[in-house]
Amino acid sequence: MTTAYDPKITALLCVDFYNDFLHENGKLWPWVKDVAEQVNLLDNLRSIVAAAREAGIQIVHVPHHRMEPDTYKDWKYPSPYQLQAAKNQIFARGQWGGEFHDDFKPQPGDLICTEHWASSGFPNTDLDQLLRRHGIEKIICVGLLANTCLEATARVGMELGYHVTYVRDATAARSPEAMRAAVEIDAPTYAHEILTTADVVAAIKGSGPA
Repeated sequence: MTTAYDPKITALLCVDFYNDFLHENGKLWPWVKDVAEQVNLLDNLRSIVAAAREAGIQIVHVPHHRMEPDTYKDWKYPSPYQLQAAKNQIFARGQWGGEFHDDFKPQPGDLICTEHWASSGFPNTDLDQLLRRHGIEKIICVGLLANTCLEATARVGMELGYHVTYVRDATAARSPEAMRAAVEIDAPTYAHEILTTADVVAAIKGSGPA
């Protein structure tokens, strides 16, 4: 049975809702386009965010570090993945690609945690502190990529004691194989719920007034 989402203890984590990922002109949209369109990603994200706002569930933006020309240059062991992102200036600070998509810009009352440098939104950020300060016990995780930042954030959330919901069609990956691995193989090892957007929206609406 799908869990209830009491707005007093539930947050929606919006991971990396940048133009470079979600806009058709974004640098990374070609990576995820096929899978994103297959699962109806953008409409699903709009539905979940709208339902969460209506219910009074806390919206928390979990943004990736925005690249600058010297990003990672003083790191002893940056990963090849990080170096490639820096080289291509993905989510470049001060540029359109590193801005939040127009449909998902932070609104008054939203929380924005400090930027994460690798995959998970928890290490070296204030995300855990923000959630605990606001009495959050359950996190609904949506965003990109299914097998990198979303998975890492959700997995560490479980390790820290949060109830984790992974929304299977509110994310995307570079390939169907990566998407299947993230949703079907990896998510069951840490998520308490693996739901569709329709299931989550129905559960939110059925969890009582804000």
